[in-house]
Amino acid sequence: MQQPSGGSVLHVQDLNKRIGRRTIIDSISFDVREGEIFGFLGPNGAGKTTTIRMLVGLIKPSSGSVEICGFNVQKQPEEALKYVGSIVENPEMYPFLTGWENLMHFARMQEGVDEQRIWEVTELVHLSGRIHEKVRTYSLGMRQRLGIAQALLARPKLLILDEPTNGLDPKGIKEMRAFIRELAASGLAVFVSSHLLSEIQLLCDRVAIIGSGRELAVGSVDELMGTGQALVIWDADPKEKARILLSKYTDIVVMDPVDSSVLEDAAAALLNERSIVTETPEHRVAEVLEHMVREGITLRGVDRVAPTLERLFLKMTEGAGIE
Repeated sequence: MQQPSGGSVLHVQDLNKRIGRRTIIDSISFDVREGEIFGFLGPNGAGKTTTIRMLVGLIKPSSGSVEICGFNVQKQPEEALKYVGSIVENPEMYPFLTGWENLMHFARMQEGVDEQRIWEVTELVHLSGRIHEKVRTYSLGMRQRLGIAQALLARPKLLILDEPTNGLDPKGIKEMRAFIRELAASGLAVFVSSHLLSEIQLLCDRVAIIGSGRELAVGSVDELMGTGQALVIWDADPKEKARILLSKYTDIVVMDPVDSSVLEDAAAALLNERSIVTETPEHRVAEVLEHMVREGITLRGVDRVAPTLERLFLKMTEGAGIE
């Protein structure tokens, strides 16, 4: 059996998709490795769904390649795709059948999947206590886990999940996050697309951000967030005097006027009519604070907002909504 070289399960190289004269995907490249959770982010119309369809062979790229476990999806689709399990949007199940009967139905379509394997995936997704109950009695989170069990039946090396926490309540999201981590810890490569940027930040080891069909950034969450500076929100009176003082520092960027659409909700909630938002090196804050006090500026609050994946995403995509 051919194994991925260097731990890479999915290798995407210079992937392009053109329709007529329009370029939908423009030279996207990334790898997904054994045992890692890889996040895939893009605003509306960025090409995220088109890319996922090329990964699983539903549409053909105009150029470039997708390899899964060393097999080219275009040239060797049967060999490549037998290593893939995927759930796109909501898993489709028969509600009038039990979870077990659903898995038996899908197992008949795949070679080498016996009852022992069905029990294995049932235990893996923590459904052994409810597997013989009708699917219509399952919660949304249980249906999601049953869908993942179906995707795992054929022992894939790569699991592709499109919005796995969609519609789940906070408890369900936390459980799904822990479950996906368990899968990755077993050596499975997990590719996740999601519009919940805070969840991607908590869940993923590495991410790819695309915009207008182009790759904007690929790297670990910590690396990418390290490229941004913390924001400081100054609640100052008089505001104009404080703004002029801040603008004299060459290493401070005054975001004036403030566009709250490029701030995550937690930061935007701190804004009022006196607020000045800056990108400020951490070592500079105390100095500026003392300077403002000496100049007779009243500070009602100074809030430091640490870099987040959400702010990086909004900045890279110029505030466009996520797909």
